[in-house]
Amino acid sequence: MHSLRNLTSHSCSSSAALRTTAASQASSSAVHVVTLAGRRAHSYYQHHAKLSSRHVNGGFPAFGHNATRSTVRSERVFYHRSLVSSPCAAVASEETPTAVADETAVQKIKDAEEEAVKNGSYPFELVEKRWQQHWEDRQTFRTPDEVDTSKPKYYALDMFPYPSGAGLHVGHPEGYTATDIIARYKRMQGFNVLHPMGWDAFGLPAEQYALQTGTHPRETTIKNQDRFRSQLKMLGFSYDWQREISTTDEKYYKWTQWIFLQLYKKGLAYQDEVAVNWCPALGTVLANEEVIDGLSERGGHPVERRPMRQWVLKITEYAERLLNDLDELDWSDSIKDMQRNWIGKSEGAQIKFDVAGTEESLEVFTTRPDTLFGATYMVLAPEHPSIAHICSEDRKAAVDEYCEAARRKSDRDRTESREKSGVDTGARAINPVSGQEVPVFVADYVLGSYGTGAIMAVPAHDQRDFDFAKAYDLPIKTVVQPPEDFPLDEKAYTGSGVIVNSKNADSSLSLDGLSAAEAKEEVLKWLESKAIGSRTINYKLRDWLFSRQRYWGEPFPIMFVDGEAVAVDESELPLTLPETEDFQPSETGESPLANIESWVNTVDPSTGKPARRETNTMPQWAGSCWYFLRYIDPQNDNMLVDPEKEKYWMPVDLYVGGAEHAVLHLLYARFWHKVLYDCGIVSTKEPFQRLFSQGMI
Repeated sequence: MHSLRNLTSHSCSSSAALRTTAASQASSSAVHVVTLAGRRAHSYYQHHAKLSSRHVNGGFPAFGHNATRSTVRSERVFYHRSLVSSPCAAVASEETPTAVADETAVQKIKDAEEEAVKNGSYPFELVEKRWQQHWEDRQTFRTPDEVDTSKPKYYALDMFPYPSGAGLHVGHPEGYTATDIIARYKRMQGFNVLHPMGWDAFGLPAEQYALQTGTHPRETTIKNQDRFRSQLKMLGFSYDWQREISTTDEKYYKWTQWIFLQLYKKGLAYQDEVAVNWCPALGTVLANEEVIDGLSERGGHPVERRPMRQWVLKITEYAERLLNDLDELDWSDSIKDMQRNWIGKSEGAQIKFDVAGTEESLEVFTTRPDTLFGATYMVLAPEHPSIAHICSEDRKAAVDEYCEAARRKSDRDRTESREKSGVDTGARAINPVSGQEVPVFVADYVLGSYGTGAIMAVPAHDQRDFDFAKAYDLPIKTVVQPPEDFPLDEKAYTGSGVIVNSKNADSSLSLDGLSAAEAKEEVLKWLESKAIGSRTINYKLRDWLFSRQRYWGEPFPIMFVDGEAVAVDESELPLTLPETEDFQPSETGESPLANIESWVNTVDPSTGKPARRETNTMPQWAGSCWYFLRYIDPQNDNMLVDPEKEKYWMPVDLYVGGAEHAVLHLLYARFWHKVLYDCGIVSTKEPFQRLFSQGMI
């Protein structure tokens, strides 16, 4: 917890310094408060919530946008010496909040205060309830719609939670406490502060609960949101609840749909037949991260690979910008590295291998064209389209069986498995520099979604290729000189060295004696002169699979007329979910929406032709890609956000949330923000200037 102190390292006037002391002591004493709370007969969680909220306030319960110095003087603060040693905790007066009018109630509170001073107890059940009601009545933490823009601003944002049925867990207030300290501190410094809260409320759990109980996901979601809101208010955080949003609100997802239409118009949203992780038991497609050892993360159900028509977002168009703009952000190096690795930029070469005895050719991407002479076999991903054309007749049954088994595995299982399996197709490719024929295998450790879905294997200098070559008794040719004592028979040499054994028969290309860098340049020139290779930049990042076969999600504003996709007119948004009591997936694998014919079947207003609505819904990530913008102007029915308000409040000055969101939510939100920037909707290239990950309890 002491690391949170780094967020308040500023010099200030004597009065501000006094208040800063309260904030600093609040962070450093949180563990102490929880320890003391454990002495009571109440639960750990209840006391962590109650006591830490009171302690965070640092003796200044008002100090919102509507607070004044006279307000502070008029507010009586309860304190206890053993819990709060800050001098700020001693601020008090003879008045009590206006919400407490009954003399008996006032006397009861006074008696409780005196008793607290005597015996060391803290009557939180009296103190906190009345102050929280006081804040509610006075809208103490309300940020006005119109603020004095000559004053500095500070936008402190928590990653908004999914409102589960279990309510808050102790990890939620850990991060929320940090932003609350900073928000209060910045208000005291005279900043206009935006500190909102809302709900990332679409998602699979509510739909699964609907399948089990028949309860509409909307009812479950509203109930859970009410519980979360109540708990957060009980904790005493200084959120502006007038700006509360929910991704399931039709007025909110109208603009999520509008953003999708901008993506569609820019050619960044397209349909494709994609091999996806289909879970029959859950009736939906799962992301790779949601599949563990061939089973769904939620429920442990079997998952299979199945080609399905999906909407895909072309995030790869923004790969270079997503990579380069990381340098401008005040994020931890570890989070930046996670995004860089996920984007996975590689500079190398695209090389063509002809298949002997056919007119087919196979293209590979490699970052090591200098080792091309050492390529002694090739490997295709099980989903590679050329397999059916090059496979020999006597190997076809074995190859088909292997490919079918691979389809039941997730990409993660395939790449992380220590056992390398494969099957020979019977085909032979021709190494373009040596002219030698090399066998072509199918193996599941190669993914169709990365590069070309085919690799040239250099087992002497790649450990994965080495292991495979040993398992299938394939030749291993050294082309980078290792140290004399290196055990070539035991492992691949992946270090640096001069190039050896790399000269073709007619001596038109010789790399022997060159460094790796020199050899790369020479072989690239030779390949380009022969039109069988070219310099290429490749990204590990794949386009974003954006469809889910669920009811409880944003409907796509798309209809199909004569089989062609047609965008719904923006004036018709929001396209709302239909009412239903049947949440079972359709027999075709489509979402439950496909079962509601009165909703699916419609008419294209521009042509009068019959049309069919898209039955997929958007993933939960959609609503969280732009929610920080809606907080700025939550009641605007005419535009996503007022340009002047956006220009004043953006970017987010402090964003606090878990590091587990580094390569999904954070990357997706950055992508959408850049698209909106290109559309002229937002004024900043990046949404979150400073990111702080609070860690785990």
